[in-house]
Amino acid sequence: MAKQILYALFLCLLSRTMELTTASSAAAAGTSKRAVNFIQASCKSTTFPTVCFSSLSGYANSIQTSPQRLAETALTVTVSQAQSTKVFVSRLARFKGLKKREVQAIRDCIEEISDTVDRLTKSVQEVKMCGRAKGRDQFWFHMSNAQTWTSAALTNAITCSDGFARRIMDGRIKNSVRARIVNLGRGTSNALALLINAFAKKY
Repeated sequence: MAKQILYALFLCLLSRTMELTTASSAAAAGTSKRAVNFIQASCKSTTFPTVCFSSLSGYANSIQTSPQRLAETALTVTVSQAQSTKVFVSRLARFKGLKKREVQAIRDCIEEISDTVDRLTKSVQEVKMCGRAKGRDQFWFHMSNAQTWTSAALTNAITCSDGFARRIMDGRIKNSVRARIVNLGRGTSNALALLINAFAKKY
């Protein structure tokens, strides 16, 4: 009899634990859904909304519905993309049989992408400072800096791509570099749009 009572209590506790776990999971799923909807709605203000959503939706639980975290994450993701692009272009410089113009264009591009990484990193820091700003003036000072650095980073990426624009540069190297730069440019453009439309306008 005692064993039956203990067993019944065990089943009751197990059922209650499962209910709490289910409720907790449902709540987490609800939060994640709100975050995903927030990211999707915010990305509509960007030039490349599909790219924006696909690159940021995986960070929904971290972003939640925070405009600052959204902008900061977009910039951080773009920094990683720029670093990856820099590594890729640097490896191209080791290829044998490159034309002199290709070697120079690659070197110039590496320099431009290095600047892109640096400026995007500075933009991330400015966004963090926005979150710690004391008053409207401080906020807009750091926001203006973040937008300036991000715009400059986008210019660097475009300049790299322009180095491969001439027909004489046509070929595998040009296609490989420009494909990477196009993706980097889209990410940077989206990050800038989120800074302006998702974060700055919400202040």
